[in-house]
Amino acid sequence: MNSTKTIGIIGGGQLGQMMAISAIYMGHKVITLDPAVDCPASRVSEVIVAPYSDVEALRQLAERCDVLTYEFENVDADALDAVITDGQLPQGTDLLRISQNRIFEKDFLTNKAGVTVAPYRVVTSSLDLENLDFSKTYVLKTATGGYDGHGQVVIRSAADLEEACHLANSAECVLEEFVNFDLEISVIVSGNGKDVTVFPVQENIHRNNILSKTIVPARISEDLSAKAKAMAVKIAEQLNLSGTLCVEMFVAGEEILVNEIAPRPHNSGHYSIEACDFSQFDTHILGILGEALPDITLHAPATMTNILGQDLEDALQFCQKNPNAHLHLYGKIEAKPNRKMGHVTVFSDEADSVEEF
Repeated sequence: MNSTKTIGIIGGGQLGQMMAISAIYMGHKVITLDPAVDCPASRVSEVIVAPYSDVEALRQLAERCDVLTYEFENVDADALDAVITDGQLPQGTDLLRISQNRIFEKDFLTNKAGVTVAPYRVVTSSLDLENLDFSKTYVLKTATGGYDGHGQVVIRSAADLEEACHLANSAECVLEEFVNFDLEISVIVSGNGKDVTVFPVQENIHRNNILSKTIVPARISEDLSAKAKAMAVKIAEQLNLSGTLCVEMFVAGEEILVNEIAPRPHNSGHYSIEACDFSQFDTHILGILGEALPDITLHAPATMTNILGQDLEDALQFCQKNPNAHLHLYGKIEAKPNRKMGHVTVFSDEADSVEEF
């Protein structure tokens, strides 16, 4: 194990907070950059308070840290390139650029990683939406900046075209054919630049385009599970991955389609803190430091449920009644509707019996 390092995390939300906790347990120091002085990571690390695009603040962070990482994709890759020294950002800015832009991402997944995605085409204006076959359903997504359902329009009929055309004329987009999938899954994989380690396949249930519940292991066949893991490893190896990556997928019959990648620990991997011998945050820190990575063991089947702002009281009451539930609150000051305030992990063989809040 290397001596103590100072790790700089760009982004002080809950992912940055949980990364910092793992790093601190390993004996490292953490400095976070975030626009909010009272961000979740402020409870466990020093914070440089500045916008993510502030080159001087990023330079200060880089000068004070041995290694840099990021907790989400919306970081200015050009600004990072301007301040980092060689090898200081093991994840690299190429991965950031791929995951920030759905056009780059689809091209990488199909042409470099060689995995299957839903049929799609690039849309540069409303002219590209003429003559659609309305026997199919489509999802139009902006190439950059969309999350949790923002920046997208579902097109089922000509009645949806006005809103879709407005979106297409305002930004570059990707038009995907809607997949009639059986379920959504994701695979967390971590790398150290040479080797990779893979977490169990996770089954994800969304409500209003926000993750509500993750069930592990996913309720799919061993063959499909092996196929999903192999696809995630293929993507990670193509990237020479350092740190943690989440690969989101659809299961459609015996086919698995990759939806998107997130170059960081992911909401669907939070169960790993209690349910695995190493969490996705542990392997992220080990990975960016170039340390050896452990094989991952799932202790027992588990279910993770998100706590949104409107669910906070219900979640706290649930945990009062179920003392074996593992409660995580992120320390966000204001409980807004649909804001992720925390999560609860429960060990259970009966995933359907674990209530969503």
